[in-house]
Amino acid sequence: MRRYFNTEGVCRPQIHYMVRLDERLKKIRSRYIERGSYFVINRGRQYGKTTTLKALAEYLRPDYIVLSMDFQEIGTAEFQDEAVFSRAFVEVLMKAYRYNGKTEDEEEVLKPLICFLKEAGNLTMREMFDRLSLICERAPGPIVLMIDEVDSASNYQVFLDFLALLRGYYLDRENKPIFHSVILAGVYDIKNLKLKLRPDSEHKYNSPWNIAAKYNLTMSFSAAEISSMLQEYEEDNRTGMNVQEIAENIYGYTSGYPYLVSAICKFLDEEMEEDNRYQNIEPWTKEGIAEAVKRILLEISVPLFDSMVKQLDHFSDLRETLERILYQGQQISFSPAEKSINMGMMFGFLKEENGRVAIANRIFEMYLLNDMWVHSPPLVAQANFNRIEKRDTM
Repeated sequence: MRRYFNTEGVCRPQIHYMVRLDERLKKIRSRYIERGSYFVINRGRQYGKTTTLKALAEYLRPDYIVLSMDFQEIGTAEFQDEAVFSRAFVEVLMKAYRYNGKTEDEEEVLKPLICFLKEAGNLTMREMFDRLSLICERAPGPIVLMIDEVDSASNYQVFLDFLALLRGYYLDRENKPIFHSVILAGVYDIKNLKLKLRPDSEHKYNSPWNIAAKYNLTMSFSAAEISSMLQEYEEDNRTGMNVQEIAENIYGYTSGYPYLVSAICKFLDEEMEEDNRYQNIEPWTKEGIAEAVKRILLEISVPLFDSMVKQLDHFSDLRETLERILYQGQQISFSPAEKSINMGMMFGFLKEENGRVAIANRIFEMYLLNDMWVHSPPLVAQANFNRIEKRDTM
């Protein structure tokens, strides 16, 4: 089957053109896994988190028992009650263990959890962790636990209790065996998760996981990495493109945001040649890339942009910060302690540039201008659009 550029779900090098993750996986292993770190990978929507976790799991499996879970496998109702959550968590974890392929003494290793599921009554999470400690002691190798989509659990007391017990066992792991390393992945950083604890909608910040190592590896693609991906494509398809020039141009629009890179390439590869409107434009050129960007911005429903609008509707102070940058031309000093800046960085909307806050990439800048256009007087909106357009052509 011919490989293609993928914008839906997990990317796999056997069937998709993608940036190779080998160096990134080596760094994660040496800096975090081998040190037994517990850490969080939090990045914006469609930033390649799940693809990275899947690739990391395969990379680690020769030397580790990797239990890869997704909290979306646990239903909303199951987060409401400690006993129900504990049972659901154990069921998903056992499935992950069996999928891992470590068949030696599998039933003996899992016996504490099998017995846990057979017990009647209200099972506590502490009892569950006692059994998890037993399987970590019995397992034929160190266990790495990966949990994707932790955002799914962010509004529930049971998740706070789960994190607190993970922390407790981590601090006492010399005496009580537990997972060698734990990776949580989602959009929100753990310290920014808000937990609804009371019916009166009072919120508190969730901070029981201060053991987490800081994950500071970049997940955006460099121009060189995009170039390597395009070189593979060029070897297969012989388009005659200037690979380095096209890679730099794509990077100029996207700043390496994984979904946006793939979306541009997918349009150039699949849609441009089939659409009569573009018959006078060569796909793998600067003009072709400009047309691809226009098409992406004009799509009726792009999940990444839909999520962006949803977040800005929810966090009015973040929208105000973006408006100050885009429409008032303000230069805002970078301060991660500022709530709106912190949230914008977490969602991938903002970045730090020379000590100041900037929009993360040109495509986001264009989209936000279009989205905010309706909220500004026409002459003001046009003036600001012209200002940014003039800046980009200088």
